[in-house]
Amino acid sequence: MGKKIYVGNMGPKADQASLEALFSVFGTVEKAYIVTDRETGKSKGFGFVVMSTDEEAQNAIKALDGKNCGGFTVKVNEAKSK
Repeated sequence: MGKKIYVGNMGPKADQASLEALFSVFGTVEKAYIVTDRETGKSKGFGFVVMSTDEEAQNAIKALDGKNCGGFTVKVNEAKSK
């Protein structure tokens, strides 16, 4: 499995396809998903992306952390393990 990245402060219009497209610029996206509320199905404003290599993940983090995406300043960093 690749390197897991946390993506926070995403706008309400963000979806899995746009998240995957944003990160695919930096390499192979193995998985991308947005965490949703169980009851409403609405986005909680954060998600995760799994990149195929550590290098691709680090490049994405450096390029995207603190950047404006859809009117929101996203927080991008290495996901912490449970």
